[in-house]
Formats: sequence, C-alpha cells, structure tokens
Amino acid sequence: MMLLTVSNSTNSYLQFLTVLIIFVFVLGITWFFTRWMANLQKGRTYGANIEVIETYKITANKYIQIIKTGDKYLAIGIGKDTITMLAEIPAEQIHLPDKAGDTMPDFKKIFEKAKITDKDRKK
Repeated sequence: MMLLTVSNSTNSYLQFLTVLIIFVFVLGITWFFTRWMANLQKGRTYGANIEVIETYKITANKYIQIIKTGDKYLAIGIGKDTITMLAEIPAEQIHLPDKAGDTMPDFKKIFEKAKITDKDRKK
C-alpha cells in the first residue's frame, strides 16, 4: 500500500514539473514573438513622414496625441469615430523623450518597482 502512495506522489510531481516546463516554454516563445513583432512594426514606421510623439488617454475611447508631420508638431484629439486637430505646437515647446527609452522595458526593473518591501507590508 505504501508503494502506491509514493508512486502517486512522484507521478504528481512529474506532472507538475512537465506542466511548469511547458508553461515556461510557451511564455518564452510568446516573449520572443512579441519582441520580433515590435521590432518589425518599428522598422516599418521608421523614417516615415508621420510620427506619434506622445499619447494621453482622456477617457476609455478618447485620446490627445502629439504627432510630428514633416517638420510640424500637431496636437490632435482622437475619439471613437473622429480625429480633430487641436493646435499646432512650436518645435521649441516640445520635450522629446530620450531615444534610449524607446526600447522595451527590462523585466528585472519592472519586478523591482513592483516588489513589496517589509516596511510596505507593515503599513
């Protein structure tokens, strides 16, 4: 009777380990595919005449975007079915983000920001 208990326990651990390995494999493939698609999309829009500089979400389906078209910067309002030009912004008033920030965020940095310390738990 004891042999059956040990066998079932070992079988459960092997099943768990197998599912865990498959999960990590699928997660890894998803991560690589997502990065590949992001680089592919970035490559298609690089050097284009229209570039989205910044997007600010107002409500669930309304946004304000700052875009660069040629040498002009424009503020546009985007709704569900409409796009409205709000204003032209002089180039000297635009604060462009660093190009180093365009890369995908590092998971380690994300986890460090999300990590709860013992001090936070006691509060």
